[in-house]
Amino acid sequence: MSLSLRNLQRAVPLRRALLRQRLQAVRGALGVRAFDLGVVCVDNRKIQQMNRIYRDQDTPTDVLSFPFHEVTATHGLCHLLGFTHSTEAEWQKMYQKEKQVLQELNKHMGTRLQPLSRGLF
Repeated sequence: MSLSLRNLQRAVPLRRALLRQRLQAVRGALGVRAFDLGVVCVDNRKIQQMNRIYRDQDTPTDVLSFPFHEVTATHGLCHLLGFTHSTEAEWQKMYQKEKQVLQELNKHMGTRLQPLSRGLF
């Protein structure tokens, strides 16, 4: 399936073709070629911010992973419907919509899902 790479950092030179080749080899070795994979490379400041938001750990980390499930699907569908989070006002609207949808899912599925954009602003 697909492999998407994004480099949002400038601290470490990144050769995308080589990284793609190695990730495909690892996927093959693990037997997970049937799954889509997205890799986003960020700097320490950004990953620390994300780690604080999603794991309540205010420190940089080497990897954060987000499996595809109801939380990411809801976030993505909100984007497809035109919601964004570039400004605090836009984020508030998107956050409220994600929260509303996930609360409904939580009620029906007995889960405790939270919006991905929680704590963004």
